[in-house]
Amino acid sequence: MSDGHDGEHESDGGRVPAPGQERTFAALPPAQGRGFALTWWGQAWLKALEDTALDGQQLKKGRRFAREGRVGAVSVRPGRITAMVRDGDSSTYRSDVLLQELSEADWEQFLGMAVERAGHIAALLDREMPPHLVEDAAAAGVELLPGIGDLDPECTCDAWDHCPHTAALCYQVARLLDQDPFVLLLMRGRGERRLLDELQVRIAARAEGHGPVGAADPADGVAAAQADDGGVRADEAFAARDILPPLPAPAPLPAEPGPAPSLDTETEPQAGVDPAALEMLATDAAARAHRMLAEALSPGHEQQPPPVGLTPQQDAVRLVAEARPPSWIAKRLAAGSERRQAELDAAVRAWRYGGAAALAVLEEEWTPGPEDLARARTRLAGAWEESERPRLRSAGNRWTAADGGVQLRYGRDGRWWPYRKEGGHWVPAGPADDDPAAALGGFDVADG
Repeated sequence: MSDGHDGEHESDGGRVPAPGQERTFAALPPAQGRGFALTWWGQAWLKALEDTALDGQQLKKGRRFAREGRVGAVSVRPGRITAMVRDGDSSTYRSDVLLQELSEADWEQFLGMAVERAGHIAALLDREMPPHLVEDAAAAGVELLPGIGDLDPECTCDAWDHCPHTAALCYQVARLLDQDPFVLLLMRGRGERRLLDELQVRIAARAEGHGPVGAADPADGVAAAQADDGGVRADEAFAARDILPPLPAPAPLPAEPGPAPSLDTETEPQAGVDPAALEMLATDAAARAHRMLAEALSPGHEQQPPPVGLTPQQDAVRLVAEARPPSWIAKRLAAGSERRQAELDAAVRAWRYGGAAALAVLEEEWTPGPEDLARARTRLAGAWEESERPRLRSAGNRWTAADGGVQLRYGRDGRWWPYRKEGGHWVPAGPADDDPAAALGGFDVADG
């Protein structure tokens, strides 16, 4: 079937989407015991499918495929959604559903309408699509939701109408639309970031009394709004206070970080780009963001000093210690941080015991000043009874037991770190403690 886009999209997805103009959603789990659309706009999407398809049995079969989790990762871009769908006999087909993009004139009408009604922007940011937004858009001549005949199928099974595979894709997309109506706007031609940027330009222009921004103006408006520091001037933001919706209350802390996006798409990665490594970095970034948000929401956070940034070499150790990547990625991180594998293993062990502070104790040797040295010796002397005190030889910040098997390292923060000799190398053996005797723990360092 024709896609109705004047060759803009090739049947194999040959056109490369602009940045931010493609989103890929990991395959959703089976949908046992639930409807595919819970929101009114998701139900409107399915109505367009069910009113368009000529064979109800094909829809019924596609609904079963979607319910059984046979739809793979879904790629969404302007004018097209794509997924691989497994048939009942385990054959796999590439299925596409095409939806006409809005014209530039349509988008101008929609953006102008949205700026006039700030509540529409607030609703979209809350992942809602209120009926009056769609009604106002329709009154402005812009149809956001698809109607009869608007969902145009293409499938490698060569069906000429909606087959079970394209139907399954549409049912799965209804679940995505429930979660985020920006998915529909992306299909219509605008990704979330681009749409919000264009709205910001129009809001700033309205606040300055320039009126609506024409189709040729957005780039100039963005440049003006971001002339100095990449943001909007404070006086412009204040002037727009009657246009913008009020800030929502802070969202509660999620129970856990969100899942990493699936990068298993039809688009081949550029040379030198490894999707598996990028997925690991995305997972790590989500975990770090979750931890930082938890810290920011904790009482007294504003009184804490900002954390010290890590060097690339330190961050490579952190990645291996916290993300626990496959061995082939760990080897690349070892090479990138200029460490041999054994050195990386010791650094990772240190990080897991105490983060950057433990890593510094592993890699730095320093000589305490007279006051620090006196304090360290006083703590050592008071940690054991005289008859039980081990013989320790000192060198800089390191005190080694007479038998040479264990060692205490004195950190710059005044804590003690236990070390053990393995294979001729000193490796971290436990977390730090203010008490040197407690740091040594179960080590047998008694003088023989």
